[in-house]
Amino acid sequence: MAKTKRKKQAEEESLGKFLFDVVVMMAVFLGIFYLVFTFVLSNNRVDGGSMQPTLENNQRLFAIRHFTPKRNEIVVLKAPKAAQDAPGALYIKRVIGLPGDKLVSKNDQLYVNGKRLSEPYLNNQYKRAANHAGHTYTNNFTYKVPKGYYYVMGDHRDISKDSHIFGPVKRANLIGKVFFRYWPLNQMQGY
Repeated sequence: MAKTKRKKQAEEESLGKFLFDVVVMMAVFLGIFYLVFTFVLSNNRVDGGSMQPTLENNQRLFAIRHFTPKRNEIVVLKAPKAAQDAPGALYIKRVIGLPGDKLVSKNDQLYVNGKRLSEPYLNNQYKRAANHAGHTYTNNFTYKVPKGYYYVMGDHRDISKDSHIFGPVKRANLIGKVFFRYWPLNQMQGY
């Protein structure tokens, strides 16, 4: 009988240790998850059509927080106060101009420092519809990007609230560079 009691006690201790180990592992996992998504990655949802057709409303993206912005990269940014629809709003846009760049948009052609910028992501039905209606898809403008700022634009130019409306964005407001679309699953893609 003493043997059965010891066996039962050992089983109870084993179950208790197992449950304790599971709780500790979950705490460690959640801690790592929290740290990664606080300091390394951001998880974002596309809200609106300003990046169509590259990104559609309600798609989910991962962005890396520590990066050096480069032209044509898709970035997540804190919306400037003048443009915010809601406090703390985040926008997803494409970097067009780097600090010191001279941008000229004329007749739907964008020039950076005198060289035509290739924009294959604008070869879409939205641009064709604007051109067919006799409108330019990208407003004509000339702009010199100040030091420490970036000029960002949406891919759906005629509806995008971007730098042509609210001006350049400080580097500190660029939260992350989009590197992966994970939702919907059938449209997963790296950038």
